[in-house]
Amino acid sequence: MAGVADKLTDAGFSVEVPLLPGHGTSVEDLAESTFADWSKAAEEALSVLAARTEQVFVGGLSMGGGLTCWLAERHPELAGIILVNPLVEPIDASLVDALQELLDQGITTMDAIGSDIKKEGVEERSYDATPLAPMLSLFDGVKEISADLGKISCPVLLLSSVEDHVVPPSSGTHLLAAVSAPVEQVLLEQSYHVATLDNDAALVEAEALSFIERVIEQGA
Repeated sequence: MAGVADKLTDAGFSVEVPLLPGHGTSVEDLAESTFADWSKAAEEALSVLAARTEQVFVGGLSMGGGLTCWLAERHPELAGIILVNPLVEPIDASLVDALQELLDQGITTMDAIGSDIKKEGVEERSYDATPLAPMLSLFDGVKEISADLGKISCPVLLLSSVEDHVVPPSSGTHLLAAVSAPVEQVLLEQSYHVATLDNDAALVEAEALSFIERVIEQGA
């Protein structure tokens, strides 16, 4: 998210980019974290930002997009949200059951899901494995997020990769059908899941800035 954060900072906006529990350290740390930990960290970052600015926008990629929706469902005062390939569609029960069965058998990790990037020579800094317990916790959180999508009342910018091997494009379609607030969708035709590091990174950054400036101007 650094590129988006830098773009907004350069434009004069105050920015917070929280490092979620279990992220940026080790797989072992991630294995001990849950959706409750991540949502708490997102709530705390929102409080810090709201204390020093008049209007607050929240944005996120993938799970971060889901957490962004989680915040918007609870904070109608948000000025707007920016979602990049957000995970908001409930996971198929058969997959959840299969992962739970693996965990019950003592298998605690699966292959890594990072670096779904179309641009050659670019890799996402990610772990070399994905722990199953926090993934199942995330899936429980996604069900909660999905059920409350209709509560989102602020303007939404949805940036959707046409081809995504981590979060299916149907998640974006699910959001469009469930959210009653105005949604602007921009299709990303040259990027996979991690669009903020992919061929459309500059487009994502420009659209995020334009959306924020436009919503502020409309509310002035």
